[in-house]
Amino acid sequence: MKRFDLILRGGMVVLPDAVRRLDIGVRDGKIAELAEELDPGDAAASADARGCHVLPGMIDAHVHLNEPGNGHWEGFETGSAALAAGGCTTYLDMPLNGIPPAVTADALRKKAGLARGRSAVDYAFWGGLMPGHVRDLPELAAAGAVAFKAFMSEPGGEEAERFRAVDDWTLYEGMARIAELGGLLAVHAENDAITSGLAARLKAAGCVSARDYAASRPPEAELEAVHRALFFAERTGCRVHFVHVSTADALLMIDAAKRRGVDASAETCPHYLLLTEADMERIGPAAKCAPPLRGEAERERMWRMLAEGYVDLIASDHSPCPDEWKQLGPGRTFFDAWGGIAAAQSSLELMVSEGVRRGLTLPAIAGLLAERPARRFGLSTKGKIAEGFDADFAVVDLNRSYVLMREQLLQRHKHSPYAGRTIGCKVKETYVRGRRVYAEDRGITESGHGVQVRPSA
Repeated sequence: MKRFDLILRGGMVVLPDAVRRLDIGVRDGKIAELAEELDPGDAAASADARGCHVLPGMIDAHVHLNEPGNGHWEGFETGSAALAAGGCTTYLDMPLNGIPPAVTADALRKKAGLARGRSAVDYAFWGGLMPGHVRDLPELAAAGAVAFKAFMSEPGGEEAERFRAVDDWTLYEGMARIAELGGLLAVHAENDAITSGLAARLKAAGCVSARDYAASRPPEAELEAVHRALFFAERTGCRVHFVHVSTADALLMIDAAKRRGVDASAETCPHYLLLTEADMERIGPAAKCAPPLRGEAERERMWRMLAEGYVDLIASDHSPCPDEWKQLGPGRTFFDAWGGIAAAQSSLELMVSEGVRRGLTLPAIAGLLAERPARRFGLSTKGKIAEGFDADFAVVDLNRSYVLMREQLLQRHKHSPYAGRTIGCKVKETYVRGRRVYAEDRGITESGHGVQVRPSA
């Protein structure tokens, strides 16, 4: 019998603290051995990674694939294909845009049933915290929710069962219950009274441009909400995670709370590190998101904070919609366009190419993209290249730059703020538990290989 199912040969392997040329022996979906040279005769199959770097597959902790009910925005097949093409091997799907949203165990099980056999890569599910559903939290956890998500500002949407923002009582009560469960709550931290009030004032004055939209969601809205959520977390003992943080001052506030003993973490996204509000004005609604893109000075502050360790992890916040929802025209202003950036396929490549250019090490980048998300969300067998861990790899050519074209995108709708941008590296192959699920020259090779993963105790 062969010792390995697969040997991935000769790549520059990105380990937690070093980069070394190694062979990787895979058996039963796990990394069985790392060595300078393994005998190819000991494996049922081998693959050549020479000339490339082998990174742990990205764990994208923040994506919206919108099933059940809204698969025409993005579904498990197309969304997971885009993620696989971008070197992502596990994603955590958000609860809000399905019909119904995943705020009950039944809704979560329905979502899981639709994903089974249709995802190219592994996946987990967020449960939702919203008014009227605090009592559902224990059953959601038992049904496999990796964590919970709450909005402190209205997420929008017109479905009868749409996801709603929490009031302060729901947030406080929910945090107390999640703390009892030993769970984790993520919050979209923007003060809804500030953002809705400013938006109404600007629209009434006819101020409806991209810059006006950014002005309607100022840093103060983020900072107040972060402060309030940290206060509740400190009082209840709830573990808290802040999604898509857009300002350095919010990162400083979260860090100060950590130093007081609050179990808090901060996520940001590639778009807050690569784009500015000037880009949002130039690109148009494809670059619209909430919180909005900030100015160039704030972007540079975010890079400095990331380099100094204030950011815990990077996620895409892939938030797709039909193309027409990103269009402007008669009767439609920038405020009316869908607010979400679709970039699942580009996150790892963007962070590696820009991070290396700015002096970050590959182990540090891999930590932000894989190891830290795995640790924060209890995915104990994922996130790094080490013996005993899942054989999840992104094989990346760091010497290959290319211009991203819309037709290269595997997501359902082909809008992206990065279309036309030169990216300084290219994912060549993606492996999930030792099986190749994407190859640049073949596309998706294992369309239903992904399985649901759950947090370890």
